Amino acid sequence: MAQLTFLGAAGVVTGSKYLLETAGKRYLIDAGLFQGAREWKERNWEPFPIPPETIDAILLTHGHIDHTGYLPRLVQQGYRGPIYATAATCALLKILLPDSAHLQEQDADYANRKGYSRHQPALPLYTVRDAEATLRLLQPVEFHAMLTLTGMRVFWYPMGHILGSAAIEIHLDNPPRRVLFSGDIGRYEDPIMRPPTEFPEADVVLMESTYGDRLHETTPVEETLREVLNHILQNRGVMLIPAFAVGRTQQVLHHIRKMQEVGEVPPLPVYVDSPMASDATHLYCTYGQDLNLETSPGGDCEGRLPLYCYHTHFVQDVSQSRALNTRPGPMIIISASGMCTGGRILHHLKWRLPHPENAVLFVGYQAEGTRGRMLVDGATEITIHGETVPVRARIAMTTALSAHADQADLLRWLKAFREPPQSLYLVHGEPNARLALREKIQSELGWDAALPEHGETVAL
Repeated sequence: MAQLTFLGAAGVVTGSKYLLETAGKRYLIDAGLFQGAREWKERNWEPFPIPPETIDAILLTHGHIDHTGYLPRLVQQGYRGPIYATAATCALLKILLPDSAHLQEQDADYANRKGYSRHQPALPLYTVRDAEATLRLLQPVEFHAMLTLTGMRVFWYPMGHILGSAAIEIHLDNPPRRVLFSGDIGRYEDPIMRPPTEFPEADVVLMESTYGDRLHETTPVEETLREVLNHILQNRGVMLIPAFAVGRTQQVLHHIRKMQEVGEVPPLPVYVDSPMASDATHLYCTYGQDLNLETSPGGDCEGRLPLYCYHTHFVQDVSQSRALNTRPGPMIIISASGMCTGGRILHHLKWRLPHPENAVLFVGYQAEGTRGRMLVDGATEITIHGETVPVRARIAMTTALSAHADQADLLRWLKAFREPPQSLYLVHGEPNARLALREKIQSELGWDAALPEHGETVAL
């Protein structure tokens, strides 16, 4: 008998973890951090439901922290098995996990110095040493190739979400079942990534539902960028763009580059103030063959791939980042984290939010409970590092850059199945999104979809 337990991303977007037990073995699909509301983030600190050393292998869909950021915590608690992921995901994790650990250490240190933590002393969830130990367990796999594990065969297929992102298709030996984990599904019209792989059949499907209740706006991202740019140009302000280091930063750079090429963006400086985003951008260059971009012949990577803006500066050290706070506008600063939960963007927000000549443009999903969500929802003040910061800057948002399929794309992906799966589970979505998508699937396809709860176990 095989069974599946939902240990994350069930009723929320973050914390993806699915425990598959078959043939006397335990496999974990994804190991993400919970982000957003405190009640969910506190789950990161709870003991894992099973001893991590009893997990036989971990399989990853892609590199985003809400799918991988819990890995060092598992290693810290005793996991020593292999971690399988696509080659590009493994390369990204060499950037993402040490950075995540560094932020954990940095935030704990800052909390101790400023004295705003509820715990004395404040401790990091995990350390850089834990992240380094995790990286030694990575084992790259190729798209479409078969990995044989006890009780099952595993395949990874491109999903067009970010570099290296994949759906994981598992063929169980007993009972003979085809189980499909969609991972995060990309968009069919993404400017950088190729469309997501479609599947003709599966017995059990776990499908993400991040945007299951809405359609992405049709307003071109260039139009929103143009409006916010006009604001900072007229007022000599600064545009802050909180962006995920992987995927979203590269999309933003690509669109600014396109606008520069037709003269819609004046020669103002663009700062990428995130070492992780800088490294990830160069990595996109390395794996350019996996992208849906036209390359120019000859020259170095920066010249061939339209992912680099003119007048772009990649900020590396903290002193350079700090110097941006006293630099006058107009200029654009792209920084992480995308939901304003940590990273250098917090210091920029602290400095720029109180001034009306500045603007903050959100270009990605903002989970409930995050500072980004509060700002998008119209907060007049937010708390950063224990201090109350007034919000007087202009706040704007576009969903046109989302790397997640919207409701229409999700339905299009499902319609590729020749027959409905025996079981369809909607995961990786907030309650309203999951409910709306289930109703849409029922009305358009006549299929039933289940909404699993956190900790629920189902037989396969």
